[in-house]
Amino acid sequence: MEKLEEGVLNKNIAALARMVTFNESTRLEDNIIADRFIEQHQEKLDNSIVLSISGIPGVGKSSFIEALGVYLHSLGCSIAVFSIDPSSELTQGSILGDKTRMTELSSLDHVFIRPSPTSNRLGGLGINTHKNIELAKIAGYDIILVETVGVGQSETIVKNLCDAFILLLMPASGDELQGIKKGIMEVADFYIIHKADGELLNAAKLSKKEIENSVHLLKSNLNISESIFAFSSVEKLGLDIIWKSIMKFIDTKKGNKTFYATRIQQRIHWFKETYERMMLMHYLEKGKEKYKVLEDEIKAGKYISLNEIQENITN
Repeated sequence: MEKLEEGVLNKNIAALARMVTFNESTRLEDNIIADRFIEQHQEKLDNSIVLSISGIPGVGKSSFIEALGVYLHSLGCSIAVFSIDPSSELTQGSILGDKTRMTELSSLDHVFIRPSPTSNRLGGLGINTHKNIELAKIAGYDIILVETVGVGQSETIVKNLCDAFILLLMPASGDELQGIKKGIMEVADFYIIHKADGELLNAAKLSKKEIENSVHLLKSNLNISESIFAFSSVEKLGLDIIWKSIMKFIDTKKGNKTFYATRIQQRIHWFKETYERMMLMHYLEKGKEKYKVLEDEIKAGKYISLNEIQENITN
């Protein structure tokens, strides 16, 4: 374990991958190994910049991360990427193929890319993704990028993972934008109309105007010119401007004391989520025999009322 922990602290990719595996395990004993390591190095948890990138399936999240990551690497930054893949309802498996779309980024030094399954959790995230981020902070990565599963209008939990939330949008008409709607639009910090090249360039420009109008209604105090962009990961024009806007946003948060206050609120969120999940596991284990009795009665054709369930739990 000492060798493994030393490897993580020295940005050894294999060591960090092993620690992430402990963190994502379904065995509590494995989770505790990663958790103790985080506890021992909690003074490093205020390091790094964390960006979440989300959007509907097919919007080009992996391509955008590849372009942004290569650009940041050229500035001398070390990069960690956590990409979340959907899991099959039938087999519970995941392809975990996002890394194959980041061929240039994955070949660079001081870059760690880890695909993870959702394990059918809601919110576009995987098991303990928030602690994967903490492990990358401890390892000393400058920029941590989190690619969520393609999400819709209600999966706003990703806001609790990051310092800045980037929402990628497709060049589309107003009707097609209904798929993402108000929920996730409200919590995003930056809006990027992606694939703004070739035949889609004019559509992207039109979508940019539509998004500007929509966001203005949601966030009247938002600086539109520094928050909404049309961008192509093929042409990569304007990536420096996008990054400068993100850094200005981060610096402003640090200047008005909301940067670290937000991180505390995020830790409270994940503490609450973990506490409730472990409490549920405890009571499910404790009452599994009573649960089985009620389940068998349902199989036999009986309707189980709320009063019966409550009595079963309290007794």
